[in-house]
Parts: sequence; structure tokens; C-alpha cells
Amino acid sequence: MQFNKSKVILISFAHFTHDIFSSLLAPILPLLIDKLGISLTQASLLDIIRKAPSLFNPFLGIIAEKTNAKYFVILTPSITAISMGLLSLTSSFYIALFLLFIAGLSAAFFHIPSPTMIKEFSGNESGKGMSYFMVGGESARTIGPILAAGVISIWGLEGIWKLTPIGILSSIFLYYKLKDYTPKYKAKKFETKDIKATLKKVKKFFIFIAFYIFLNNTPKYTLSLFLPLFLTKKGLSVEMASIYFGIFQAFGILGAFYGGRISDKIGRSNALYITTIGIAIFLTLFLWQSNIIFLAPLGFFVFTTSPIILAYVHDIKTDTPTFINSIYMAINFGISSITIYFAGIIAQKFGLNKMFEITILLTIMSLFFVYNLKKIKI
Repeated sequence: MQFNKSKVILISFAHFTHDIFSSLLAPILPLLIDKLGISLTQASLLDIIRKAPSLFNPFLGIIAEKTNAKYFVILTPSITAISMGLLSLTSSFYIALFLLFIAGLSAAFFHIPSPTMIKEFSGNESGKGMSYFMVGGESARTIGPILAAGVISIWGLEGIWKLTPIGILSSIFLYYKLKDYTPKYKAKKFETKDIKATLKKVKKFFIFIAFYIFLNNTPKYTLSLFLPLFLTKKGLSVEMASIYFGIFQAFGILGAFYGGRISDKIGRSNALYITTIGIAIFLTLFLWQSNIIFLAPLGFFVFTTSPIILAYVHDIKTDTPTFINSIYMAINFGISSITIYFAGIIAQKFGLNKMFEITILLTIMSLFFVYNLKKIKI
């Protein structure tokens, strides 16, 4: 099958419109902390509760294998948009937790089937397809903070609600474009023995992936949540911190765009070696000089990893790719939740700068698991 560019772009567009709203937590976090009167540890819980539903991804993946999961992709931009819009209006920490849980559940339902659809539409160029897909997500995390900065400057935090129609209109458009689509990989029969056989086959691979994600993606998780807060503590306004965060994310788009493509040509493991070393170097330089110049290449390397790993996962030869993807998503989001929680504790006790210094060491340690991944045949 050839690379179906129009379909790949369509699912990438869905990723873009959905993740615009997922990306709003980081830029509005400084204002939420003030409004809700919460600590950094409590602030980290907001992100954890948003990612908690991902722990159920394998079960959701089984559901997706047995159903026409296109409706997950169609409806979730609206659900996430409404949840994040209401978040900007609440003055209760517990209601904020509830709304973020709903947004997280919606995100889980979106991210389970969408990469499988990308795989189907990409033919033999899955790395390229995953790059398009991740560009959609990273573009959202660039545009989202900039939109947030504009809305906040005009209407304040509560004005975030005015962005909600973007998600609703996206769902309407996606329904129109996907209503006649039937997934190629829909499993006719997916029983307990199939689950056990699949898990046995991919167990070792996912163990190494889990350790790599925990160590290497720590800079991505912490920067994605705490960078605006870090910059405001350096003296920048919330609006300027959001713009700088947008620049960081903009170079992340380039990383996402080229990451999968490069891995198609030089191999997944070799691409991960380059990415890991780049993260360690430029995060060190950014902390040393606190210069925006180093923030740009840091963003590039931090976000290069995602499409490479996603393509790596979808290289697995299987009849149940949606279930396989759900395992990866559970690991990815589950580990990120744990990472963010402990990062919040460390930041609370020792400061954000010390927390970022620790992530550099963890990134270097992840090279060991790249070496082991390279030896596994999938």
C-alpha cells in the first residue's frame, strides 16, 4: 500500500485539534496555582489525574479492537475542549481534578486508535506517517500556548472557555470525513488466549521501552509542564513565558517532523542514540546559560523521540496493532504521571533548576536501554 497523504494529514489534523486543548494546562498552570491556592506538589497532581485514565489503555485497546474505533477519534476533540474550557472557570481544586480526569479519559480514547489508522494509511513508510501524526500534536502544543497567551491577555484565565468551539467544529468535520471509513485492522475475534500470546511476544520489548521512556522522556515531561513556571520564576510575564514555551514547542514540531523520517533511513535505534545525546547536551547548556538560543535545539531533540518510538512500536508484526498501541500508550502516559509527581516533589523541596539537572543524568542513563532495544527482534 502506498503512502496516503490526504488520509494521514486528516488524522494528523484530528491530533492537532485535540491536543490544542490538552496543551492548555502548562501555560495556564501559573494562573491556576494562584487561583486555586495550591502547592507545586498539588499542581503536579493536576497533570497526574489528567494522565491517570491511560493506565486503562490496554482495556480500552481491547474495546477498540472489537469496535469501529473511528468514533473515538471523531468525538474526543469536543470532549477534551469542553473539559478544558470548564477548567478555566472553576475555583475548586477538586472540580479541577474531575475535569482533568475527563479530559484525560478523552485523550486516552483518542490516542489508542489514531496511530493505528496512521499506520494503515502510511503503507511501508510508517516512520514518515508517525512524523506527520506527531507534527499534528506538537503543532497543537505550539499553537495552544500562543492562543492561551492571547486569550489571557484579553479576557483573563476565564476566557479560555472561548476556545471550546474549535474542538466542537473539529468533531463535526471529522464525522463528515470519516463516516464511511472502516478500519482495516478491526479484529473479528480477540479472546483471552490472543491477549496472552500477544503479551508474551512483546514483553521484553516493552520492558526496555518502559525503562527508556522513564529515563529519556523525563526532560520532555517536566519541560512540557513546568517550563512556563520556570520562566516566570526567572522574571518573565505569563504572556512572555507562554510565547517562549511556544518557541520551544515550535522547534519540537521540526523534531517530530524529521524524527520518524530519519529513523526510516538510519534505523530506529540509531536515531534514538542521536536524539538522546542531543537532549543531554542542550538541556545542560540551557540550564547553564538560561538562554533562549539553547531552548530551540532542545525542543527539537526532545520531541524527535516520540515519532521514532511510535514507529518502533508499530514495526511489531501483529494482527492486533490497536491493542499493541494501547500497551505502549499505557506505559507512556503511566510513566509520565509517575515522573511528573516525583518531579513536583523534588521541585518543591529543591527547586526547578535542581529537578532539571537530575533529568540530564537520567537521560544519559537511557542510552543503555537503546543498546538493548537494538538487539531485540520484533
